[in-house]
Amino acid sequence: MTTTTRQKPGRTRSGETGSVRTLERGLLVLLALKELRRAPLSQIARQVGLSVSTTYRLLETLRQQGFVEWEEQTGLFSVGLRAYQVGLAFAERSNLIGAAQPEMDALVADLNETVNLAVLYDTEAVYVHQVEGRQLVRMFAHLGDSAPLHCSGVGKVLLAWRPEQDVRQKVGDGPYPAYTPHSITTLPALLGELGRVREQGYSLDNEERELGVRCVAVPVRDGTGQVVASLSVSAPTSRFSAQQIPEMAARMTRAAAQVSGRLGWEERTVR
Repeated sequence: MTTTTRQKPGRTRSGETGSVRTLERGLLVLLALKELRRAPLSQIARQVGLSVSTTYRLLETLRQQGFVEWEEQTGLFSVGLRAYQVGLAFAERSNLIGAAQPEMDALVADLNETVNLAVLYDTEAVYVHQVEGRQLVRMFAHLGDSAPLHCSGVGKVLLAWRPEQDVRQKVGDGPYPAYTPHSITTLPALLGELGRVREQGYSLDNEERELGVRCVAVPVRDGTGQVVASLSVSAPTSRFSAQQIPEMAARMTRAAAQVSGRLGWEERTVR
């Protein structure tokens, strides 16, 4: 007669625990490379807070599987093709990007400025799609880059229609980092700004994150009326004056309404 010991839910054997920890570290290395773009071993190790030897073993395993590339001449590591393929699978699965593409193309044709699409991920706004403008000097973010919620156009839109309790959970009680003298740094100021965003239907990053740059962002809704993304356009203040803000916001709002319609949203569903 044999007896078995049932493992408690949420508990793992020691070997499994070690494997999970290795996986977590490997993912941290990939995320570090996403931020660093191309970097030597020593810099990656510092970024993730691991020893050089441990970081090298993780990188080598990822390289063998195609998630990391290594340039022999420079000794630099970068994100590999396999990681791109995984990200592409997300893009293909998400009908959000497909719904937004025609309107983003039309906006760039009309405005000749770069247009971005961002979603809320944890405590940041993450850029998931982009159509670049044709200006010699243009504003753009790398896909996968994140923006702070408290002082970016997309971040404020993604927060504005959430309950105050959720906002506090996402950004904390402050004070928040000041990227420029115009950045919002306190919770009361942020809550007041989010109220204005809801009232006017769009958000403005008026040199809050970077001096000399303005951004208008608008909400994209799904079939339930929930804000699931933010559509934005950024430009140097030399090409985007304060007087142009209402016209730019109106054009962006029309585009966002088209995207939302493709996702099943009807204006009457929003309260």
